Amino acid sequence: MEMQVSTVVDRSVAKVWDFYAVNHVENHPRWDSDLELEKLSDGPIGLGTVIKRRNTRYDTPTEGSMEVVEFEPEKVMGVMIQDGPIATRGRAVFSPVSSDATAMTIWAEFPGMDDSMVDKIKPLMERSAAAIKQLIESEPD
Repeated sequence: MEMQVSTVVDRSVAKVWDFYAVNHVENHPRWDSDLELEKLSDGPIGLGTVIKRRNTRYDTPTEGSMEVVEFEPEKVMGVMIQDGPIATRGRAVFSPVSSDATAMTIWAEFPGMDDSMVDKIKPLMERSAAAIKQLIESEPD
């Protein structure tokens, strides 16, 4: 099953990229408080970076990992996520709408899940996109 959500953030691609990708470990828990992240790789986030994840969304917390598998500055960040037995592919794409507005599309693939999960997962993705937009736009320009 694949899903995507999009939003337009009233900030430049550089600012949206910096918030979402460059500072992913620090900012992800701000838009999704059910996740705790810890970067295990040295250096800045980029291709091959490994991040430890702890998901507390459900009754039993799940330990997992995330590896950056696609990283084109100011264009796309893709990850492979392993939360317990569940593998997920995620991708965020950034496109300029104008010099101070960015279209951000968040895409995820959930192998093995059927369409019955759409009603549970899509609102979480929409909530994340809205929270990212709100957080970025609330920071000084």
